[in-house]
This record gives sequence, C-alpha cells and structure tokens, in this order.
Amino acid sequence: MREDFSVDFSHLIDSREFRTDARKAGLLRYPATYMFATLKALFVYTALGIPAGIVGIPYTFLVNDIDLLYRVAMWIANAGLRFAGIRIEIGGRENLPAERRCIFMCNHVSNLDPPVVLPLLPGRCSVLLKKQLMSIPLLGRAMKMGQFVPVERGGQRDAAEASVAAAAAALRSGLDIMVFPEGTRSPDGRLSTFKKGPFYLAMETKALVVPIAVSGTESMMQKGSWRITPSVARVEFLPPVDPAQFRSREALLQAVRGEIADALPEKMKPLEPGNGSEE
Repeated sequence: MREDFSVDFSHLIDSREFRTDARKAGLLRYPATYMFATLKALFVYTALGIPAGIVGIPYTFLVNDIDLLYRVAMWIANAGLRFAGIRIEIGGRENLPAERRCIFMCNHVSNLDPPVVLPLLPGRCSVLLKKQLMSIPLLGRAMKMGQFVPVERGGQRDAAEASVAAAAAALRSGLDIMVFPEGTRSPDGRLSTFKKGPFYLAMETKALVVPIAVSGTESMMQKGSWRITPSVARVEFLPPVDPAQFRSREALLQAVRGEIADALPEKMKPLEPGNGSEE
C-alpha cells in the first residue's frame, strides 16, 4: 500500500534539507496528483454522466429497453477511471460462465470497487446496494430502471426477504447479480465478515457464484475520503462455486470467502479466527 503523505509537515516545510529530500522522493508532488486525479474523474462523470442521464432516461422510457443506457453508463464509469490515471489488471476471465446466470461476489475496500469491477462483467448486472443510493437524482432513477436492488442496512427481516425476492426476480429475468457480501467497505483493507443474505439467495436460486478478489483500490481511495491516488487495480475472477454442491448456506459462505481470501495479497487477508459470517 502506498503511504499516505497527507499528514501535516508544516513545522518542517521551511527546512531546506526537508524540501530537498522531499522533492527527490516525489512527496511534494503527491497533493497535486491526488487533486488532479480526483478532478479529472469528477469532470468525466459530470460532463458525460449528466447528459447521458438527461437524454438516456427518457429514451429508455420511450423504447422500453435499458440495455443501451446501461452500456453507456459502464463506458462512462470506465472512462472516468482511465482519465484519472487508474489502470486495471484482469485475471481469470476464463472463469466467467458463458451460459448460466450467476451471482458475482466481491470483497469491498473502496468506493472505486463498483466502477472498477462492474464494467468488466459480461452482459447486464443488477446490483445489491444500500437503499440510500436510490434517492440520488438521475442516478437513482437509472438504477431503479436497471432493476438494481436496494438493501436496508440493519433492516427488519421482512425488508431483507424483500431484497432477496427482488434479486431472485432479477435473476429469473435474465440478469446477473453483483453483490459485496461484506455489506460495507472494509475499514482496513482486510477481508471482513460476510452477510448471510447473498448466500440464502444463491441457495434458493441455485445460481452459480463467481467469487471476485479486488485489490489495489484500497490505497487509491480509502474509506472516508474522496481523494484518488492513481495506481493499478487488480481484479481476479475465481472459479465458479455451485450452490447445489453444498448442504447449507454456511458451508457455501465459507467456500466462497475462502476462495477470495486465498486470492488476496497477504496484507488484505482476514485476521479473525472465527467462521467469517454474521447475520
């Protein structure tokens, strides 16, 4: 992980020796790099995303088909990352099922994970995401049209069951599902415990589960910050896991989590000795 040099050096900045050493190390350039990368991504998403929504949403209503709007949105998501200087290395494409609908399950360490991973997935995906995102103007409307599934954090059992039912309906309609089973971003980059809901969905629908290990984004945009540090994201598609081969959702959860953990760098592997799941 690249070190964060945003700490306060004001008490040293007048030192000629410090400024010479910092310039050699490139430290004084980092704040500008962060700023320009963030502004470039914001520019692309604003300049392209807003017109795409204004034109694309009415067009989608008119033709009753969201596929074009979805493809445009994925292109914009990827373009914003590339313009910000983010490169993506991809492995395991041969593990993507060609025929069956599937549930993609990915570890979650940064707000950059969705725009990094989603454009790489074949076809059109529904996404399980926190309910509050559905209220964002234009974007929220587009996500509803795309059959994205809102999930209420800490919600009641009936709300969770409604989310699972909506996701199952999306699968039956021919969409894949994308979910971050940790439920939220990891605070330290290490793999956290998994929620059981996505595995209940997998057991009920018998859809193949494709584990995804993403790394690198944890240092490019850390939790609680919107600052982007250009670097390389690594996305590894792992061999599909068939829920039909497991007798319980707990066993399926352990298998999927184990695959992701094994594929992550040592600094991102989980530390806890428990079973890695929570309600």
